[in-house]
Amino acid sequence: MRLSKSLVPTLREDPSEAEALSHRLMLRAGLVRQLAAGIYVYLPLGQRVIDKINAIIREEMNAIGGQEMTMPVLHPAEIWQRSGRWDGIAEMFKLKDRKGADLCLGMTHEEVVAWLAAREIRSYRDLPQIWYQIQTKERDEARPRSGVLRTREFLMKDSYTLDPDLASLERSYAAH
Repeated sequence: MRLSKSLVPTLREDPSEAEALSHRLMLRAGLVRQLAAGIYVYLPLGQRVIDKINAIIREEMNAIGGQEMTMPVLHPAEIWQRSGRWDGIAEMFKLKDRKGADLCLGMTHEEVVAWLAAREIRSYRDLPQIWYQIQTKERDEARPRSGVLRTREFLMKDSYTLDPDLASLERSYAAH
């Protein structure tokens, strides 16, 4: 696509709503626009930056034996209740479906990984495993601020290792 046809809405002046330097620069360069407190639209140039960073992350994770997967954003309450964290996290977005079942928007995926590992890991011979994803996360931040660094919706790479013993865990940690 020609640059003349691209959406690159740069700004000459510093936006008054931006406190952090990085936030001001991203707004001025036409990378992002703020939809609401802690919620951003990544414009085409911002999306290109994200895609390049994600490619580097995938290359590095795959090089250490990581296996990428996509876990759901919407989680049933039961897995969080079993872990004891359903009532303990104020930043979790909770909702009910049309049948009244409790659900939440994933802010992390330890519970999903534990659920999956309990069903798929059959023996210590299946270990170690490195599972990762790059996904949108949701947190009800009390005071979203600092531009895209502390937001309600953000992209995060999370990695989970399943290790048979402490020595393997330390090797996985060092590899990361």
